[in-house]
Amino acid sequence: MAKKTVKSAAKKAGKASVSKTPAAKSGSSAKTKASVKKLAAANLPKVGPGELVSLLDYVRYATSRFIEAKLAFAHGTTDPVAEAAFIVCELLHLHPDQFENFATARVTAAEGRKILDVIHRRVSTRKPAAYLVNKIYMRGLPFYVDERTIVPRSFIGELLDTHFSGDDGEGASLIDDPMEVASVLDLCTGSGCIAILAAQSFPNAQVDAVDLSPAALAVAMRNVIDYGLDERLTLYRGDLFEPLGGNRYDLIITNPPYVDAQGMADLPDECLAEPSMAFDGGVDGLDIVRRIIEQAGDHLTPHGGLLCEVGRGRANVDAAFPDLPLIWLDTEDSEGEVFWVSAAALQGRSGI
Repeated sequence: MAKKTVKSAAKKAGKASVSKTPAAKSGSSAKTKASVKKLAAANLPKVGPGELVSLLDYVRYATSRFIEAKLAFAHGTTDPVAEAAFIVCELLHLHPDQFENFATARVTAAEGRKILDVIHRRVSTRKPAAYLVNKIYMRGLPFYVDERTIVPRSFIGELLDTHFSGDDGEGASLIDDPMEVASVLDLCTGSGCIAILAAQSFPNAQVDAVDLSPAALAVAMRNVIDYGLDERLTLYRGDLFEPLGGNRYDLIITNPPYVDAQGMADLPDECLAEPSMAFDGGVDGLDIVRRIIEQAGDHLTPHGGLLCEVGRGRANVDAAFPDLPLIWLDTEDSEGEVFWVSAAALQGRSGI
């Protein structure tokens, strides 16, 4: 394996966002898949003393095992190399950006046992690697995660950098000055990652974040405290706008459940380890999105707007709201999975 390739994979693991729209399953039955999973776990090769020495050795071994087991990658990494580099770095307490500096360094026996244990559990349980190490990176920043919340992956973090910085760089900015944003709302906040990124993008803003799950909010609170934002970021439990009264915001951000019925049926095993309520968007994937669009106008300031991620649901959104002047935004790894709509365009929609 080329060192350059692993370096690139490690860096990508430190900042990557992957849509939660699931990849399609193979055509095998559940019984056959279970048998394959047990067989893969039972056939993990034994590793003798001294056979794996460096970080690169462990990344190569993990990559081979992940390919052999036909794992799915949709939780912050996009391929087996990136996932292997992420696991190895995390268990050695290294940021992914540090991989290049230590790629050929020796791994101690105790460290090697921990790495092999997580590799084996990743194959045998199909749990996302983020759950096994309780860590995920968004925009290069680490966040705590566990099974109480979906593993965060969203393109919104990148869009905050490219379209909300006040600069007309790669993409035209949708706001004039991030310093003038005074209030931000993150709906369906989950682990709180997007709300925390928003607090950093808009340093003068008070940020509110809402989720229906008390378990997810407990994870979010841990992240909020870790980043020292408990004075600026308030968490609410409730159904979308319900706990907020008449509050209005300069910006509403949301990465809601948007997987349609077919997508839910095709969820890979890795996604089945996550809370289903964070995925399920109803028959066409728009049950929650519709409610947000219909109510957001009542909670935006006159010059505000809504930033909403819908995965591969653009066609359904366009069909459901042909009158809305939606601006579809692209990122490095996505095309038309997030839309922006102004407060003016959303006025008067409540009760539709």
